[in-house]
Amino acid sequence: MSKVNINDSVVFVTGANRKKGIGRALVEEAIRRGAKKVYATARDLSQLDDLVAKYHGKVVAVKLDVTDQKQIQQASEIASDTQILINNAGCCGFSGCIHNYKEETTRLEFETNFFAPLYLMRAFSKNLIRNNAGAIVNIVSIGALMPFPMAATYSASKAALYSLTQAVRIEMMQHKVSVFGVYPGPIDTDMSKDLNVSKGDPLQAAVRIFDGMENGIEEITTDKLADAFSDSLKKDLRAIEAIKEEFGQGNPH
Repeated sequence: MSKVNINDSVVFVTGANRKKGIGRALVEEAIRRGAKKVYATARDLSQLDDLVAKYHGKVVAVKLDVTDQKQIQQASEIASDTQILINNAGCCGFSGCIHNYKEETTRLEFETNFFAPLYLMRAFSKNLIRNNAGAIVNIVSIGALMPFPMAATYSASKAALYSLTQAVRIEMMQHKVSVFGVYPGPIDTDMSKDLNVSKGDPLQAAVRIFDGMENGIEEITTDKLADAFSDSLKKDLRAIEAIKEEFGQGNPH
């Protein structure tokens, strides 16, 4: 995995509309690290007026509903100089699978959390390859690695994105486009305002995401809970590897 330098780069960030969100924090941190230009997206462009005004031409607002393939294609043409694509936009509707299942919520979660990043990566892939030193960053979730019972279908959509991220990383290796997966725990954003749990800071999450990219870390965590969760999974994986070794790499007899 190549290290990615944010300085003097052109960055495209989806889901920058929330005043208190990871997307907006990523836009501001990219500028702080010397990004030449940051495309920030929202369905309602007026939500980005303050960012555009604050950064005097370095932030370019792009109208984008990530569930609309036509708008995605248009965005890839508008932002054809993009070098770093950050798929941040996401949604969570707190649907169960058996109990409290919500069909409309589930479909929207998959459209936003899985299909949107897929279509964006496909639409922007030629730009990233052509513009050299390209990178893709998918904001996934620790819920992709172990499902949250109160958000079962959200976790499933993020698990699909986790798998997609691994697959695209392999596909893009030959083009020297780095692909990063980001696994936040609960972050103190507008989307999580109703969750009564300890939450990480979105600005600190943005710092850790860019630190991870600049250090070539494929799988990036953003907060203490995500760190602890990741460490626990690694211990389990080590146990699994030990079992495989003891029993002949797990090959069937």
